[in-house]
Amino acid sequence: MASVDALLGRRPEPRESGYAAHRSGVEQLLRSYRAIPADATVRLAKKTSNLFRARTASNTPRLDVSGLSKVITVDPAACTADVAGMCTYEDLVDATLPYGLAPLVVPQLKTITLGGAVTGLGIESTSFRSGLPHESVLEIDVLTGSGEIVTATPEGEHADLYWGFPNSYGTLGYSTRLKIQLEPVLPYVALRHLRFHDIQTLQSTMDTIVTHREYDGIEVQYLDGVVFSANESYLTLGLQTDEPGPVSDYTGADIFYRSIQHDSDTPKIDRLTIHDYLWRWDTDWFWCSRAFGTQNPTIRRFWPRKYRRSSFYWKLIGLDRKYDIADRLEKRKGNPPRERVVQDVEVPIEHTAGFVAWFLDNIPIEPLWLCPLRLREPAAPGANPARPWPLYPLEPKRTYVNIGFWSSVPIVAGEPEGAANRAIEKKVTDFDGHKSLYSDAYYTEDEFAVLYGGDRYIELKKKYDPETRLLDLYSKAVQRK
Repeated sequence: MASVDALLGRRPEPRESGYAAHRSGVEQLLRSYRAIPADATVRLAKKTSNLFRARTASNTPRLDVSGLSKVITVDPAACTADVAGMCTYEDLVDATLPYGLAPLVVPQLKTITLGGAVTGLGIESTSFRSGLPHESVLEIDVLTGSGEIVTATPEGEHADLYWGFPNSYGTLGYSTRLKIQLEPVLPYVALRHLRFHDIQTLQSTMDTIVTHREYDGIEVQYLDGVVFSANESYLTLGLQTDEPGPVSDYTGADIFYRSIQHDSDTPKIDRLTIHDYLWRWDTDWFWCSRAFGTQNPTIRRFWPRKYRRSSFYWKLIGLDRKYDIADRLEKRKGNPPRERVVQDVEVPIEHTAGFVAWFLDNIPIEPLWLCPLRLREPAAPGANPARPWPLYPLEPKRTYVNIGFWSSVPIVAGEPEGAANRAIEKKVTDFDGHKSLYSDAYYTEDEFAVLYGGDRYIELKKKYDPETRLLDLYSKAVQRK
C-alpha cells in the first residue's frame, strides 16, 4: 500500500537510527535519578502535562527526561515503532504518517505523551475496535522505583509489571521506551454525522455499530459522539479513503464540534485529511477554548493560528491556577467560586443513556463527549482471551462508553469540597463504571482499593518500588501529593 505522503505527493525523508541518542537520554535519566536524595520522592521534570490534578509543591531535584522525547525508529515492514516514553503523539504521528501508518489509538491532544497515555489512560474513536493505547504495546522499558530499568512484556519475566503498568500514573515506574503496533492508514477520512433526538436511540445505534462495525451497509472505522442536550446528540462515523477531493479545515475560522450540528435526520457528510482528523479536537481543546473567548469570531480572527492548540490553553490554565483569575472575576460579579468538574468516566454501554440523563439533570455542563471502547480481542484463533488490566479492570467482551465532561460548576454554600465530583463518582460506581484518575478524585481509601487494583497493586508496589521512592496511587490521585 502506498504511503499517505506518497498519495499526497510527498515522500518520507530518510531517518537515521535514534538508538544512540536514546541510550544517551537513558544515561542522563539514570544520572538524575542517582542525584535525588534517598529520602526524597522521585518525580518527573516535564515541560507539559495533561493532568488536571493539583500537586503539592516540591523543591527536590527531578528526573531529567529531556533526552527521552523522540521517536527512536519506525519499522514500516513490521508495522511497529520504538518510541521514547516522553515522545508526544504529535511527534509520533509526524514520524509514522509518511509511511502510511498510525498508532492504533491516537489520543485527542497533541502533547499527550505515549508514556503518559499508557501509564494513565488514553482513548479515541478507534477504541471500539482497537481498545486502549496500552493494548497495542508489545514491550516496555520501565525505570522502576528501585532505580533499575526492566523490560516488561506480556509473557516475560516482568509480565506482572506489563499488565499492572496501565493506570499506575508513575507510581510503579516511568517508561523509557515502548515498542508499539501501528496500522496502515489512507490519506483521508470520510465522515457521517448522525443526529439523534433522544439518548436511548443513540445508545442502541452505537451498540449496533460497535457489534457489526458498519452502519447502513458502510464500514465504520472511527466512532465517537457529542451530546449537546437531551434532545440533540450526534454520532460521528468515520471511514478511511484514498479518493481525492475537497477537505474541510477546522484549524481556522470554522470549529469542528459546531460543524457536527444540523437539523436534518439525514446524515451530514464531511471529509478531512487523516492528519487533520486525528487532531480535529486539539484546535479548540474539544470545546473548552470557548472559556478563553477563542470561539468568538472577532477574537478568533486575531488569535494567532499557532496558539489555537491545547498546549497553549494549558498555559492559560496554569496562569489561572497561579493567580486565581477565574474565581477573582466571579467574585467581582457577585458570583460564588466554582468547582472544577473535569473528568472522563467509563460506563457499560447499556447504562449510557441512564448516566447521561442523570448528568444533564444534575450537573450544568454541556456538551459531553461519548467514545465507545472494548478491550481488544485476541488476534490469533484459539489464543487466550484478553487478560484483565488489574489497575483498571474493564471486562473483556463488554462494551463501555467513555463520557467526557470538562468545565466547572458553582460551589453551593454548605456543601462539602468537591460535592459535584463526589456525586459523579457515586453515580459512576452505581452504574458499574470506572473513572480516569487524571483529575480530582475524592474516594475513601477502601473505595479506591476496590476500584483500582487493591492487593494486586500492593504486591506490584512492593516488588518494583520496595523503598517507596515513588508516591503510591492513592496519595497521588486523591491526596494530590
